[in-house]
Amino acid sequence: MKKEKRLITAALPYTNNVPHIGNIVGSHLPADIFARYSRLNGFDCVFIGGTDENGTTSEIAAQKYGIGYQELCDFFFKIHKEIYDWFEISYDNFSRTSKPIHHETVKEFFLVMHKKGFLIENKVRIPYCNFCKRSLADRYISGICPYCSYGSARGDQCEKCGKLLEPENLIKPKCSGCGKSEIEFIDKKHLFLDLTELSKKLETWIKKNKHWRKQVSSIALAWINEGLKPRDVTRELNWGVTVPIKGYEDMKIYVWAEAAIGYISSTKEWNNVKWEQYWKDKDSRIYHFIGKDNIPFHTILFPGELMAHGGFNLPYNVVGLQYLNYENSKFSKSKGHGIFCENLPDAGLDADYWRFYLSYLIPETGDTEFLWKDFQDRINNDLIGNFSNFINRTLSFTWNNFDGEVNGHLDKEFYKEISKQIDLILKLYEKVELKDALSEILKLSDYGNKYFQENEPWKTKDRNILFNCVNLCKILGLLIQPYLPSTSNKILGFLNCRETDWKNLNEFNVKKINEPRILFEKLESKKIEDLKNKTAKVTEYKIKK
Repeated sequence: MKKEKRLITAALPYTNNVPHIGNIVGSHLPADIFARYSRLNGFDCVFIGGTDENGTTSEIAAQKYGIGYQELCDFFFKIHKEIYDWFEISYDNFSRTSKPIHHETVKEFFLVMHKKGFLIENKVRIPYCNFCKRSLADRYISGICPYCSYGSARGDQCEKCGKLLEPENLIKPKCSGCGKSEIEFIDKKHLFLDLTELSKKLETWIKKNKHWRKQVSSIALAWINEGLKPRDVTRELNWGVTVPIKGYEDMKIYVWAEAAIGYISSTKEWNNVKWEQYWKDKDSRIYHFIGKDNIPFHTILFPGELMAHGGFNLPYNVVGLQYLNYENSKFSKSKGHGIFCENLPDAGLDADYWRFYLSYLIPETGDTEFLWKDFQDRINNDLIGNFSNFINRTLSFTWNNFDGEVNGHLDKEFYKEISKQIDLILKLYEKVELKDALSEILKLSDYGNKYFQENEPWKTKDRNILFNCVNLCKILGLLIQPYLPSTSNKILGFLNCRETDWKNLNEFNVKKINEPRILFEKLESKKIEDLKNKTAKVTEYKIKK
């Protein structure tokens, strides 16, 4: 049976700063794990990402650094790309929304929506700062959130409660440039996406997706129940995609309305012939991995645009993730509170250590917490004491006692237990329950440790025990690959295993091994203190003109 195509995306990060580990675990890492699983399990899979470079965030950052918008985006794109490469995030294409291909794709998309009558003209109240003598984009204005009373809500969204806002909703608004409250609101004509017209179709589609996580469906349906209103898609900005519609050529497309189209332009850039197969074929499924604050954009706004345009598949699964906190509070660069990714390549710990613990912390159904003590315990006890211990003791014993030769007979009861566990792990992978899949892989290595211990091959020199254990090492090496790609390659190298997929996952076919090496070093408390100091460092970037 032919397996469907898969288009997997991770949220596009802004290029006005550098990611911390909460950003990694909030979309890039889980998307990468699922993409690697999909490839290994025989799906025709494309993994797409990129940076969100247009709009106010870049304008504000460029102003701060005293450089041009493109210079700013070029500088931070390079840092982002280096970080994701170091983490071994296996994007098939990692693009940029400042590229011409994105601007062209967005303009074509908007012309179709306009032609079909889904872009309508209306007035919007634009904030104007009487001190700075200029109109303010939504992110140039802040104030008190009318829903949760958070004191630093932006004009487009409250980062605390996640509600999307209009600048006029803010209580006690002030200009982010001068810090003054000399704000008035002026009526101006803008273009709007007619979400009211699309509301019924969106509601039907959301309710049909029973496999979505509860919090994703709940947030999407809350929007529907509140009543969808037309939402403005144009803004008076200097940096972004120019509106291709007559009478609005001096405006830019609002970043919320064009950023997600970056998934399409990035796929086009990857392959300008095959891209449509992944976006339009009936046998293709789209998976979006995003943070909680992005759920409305990927369940209401972007699908609304896809419906308005027509001809595109709607997302099959919107994998909305919660937040990662650090030592019982939020990440804060201003306080140096967190783990900042630019520090990790030189911190003295390979990426797979971080990938392992962050995989354990994926915030699938609620917020999770990075704790250094827990990091040390999980690495030393679960990764080293359980998983790595089984691999090392099995392969070392085989190498030292049988010159690496692997001969013996299948233990049917052992094989039956392993096969049952493999089936469970594959089901969890497929349901995007990645924390549980990792937990079950560790149960499988724990089962191997108990089998080895109970059968005492150091006493019996029974080659059959080693035959079964060595082949379980192969299975574990393959199953762990989406989480720990470098470690997986080392294990498979020890086993002379050249399998690049899971077609023969259950087969006991290892004949001879190479000399094994230790996979991981135990983390001592002194090392943890050193890591704390190195990774909390906040880099002050100086960008030369």
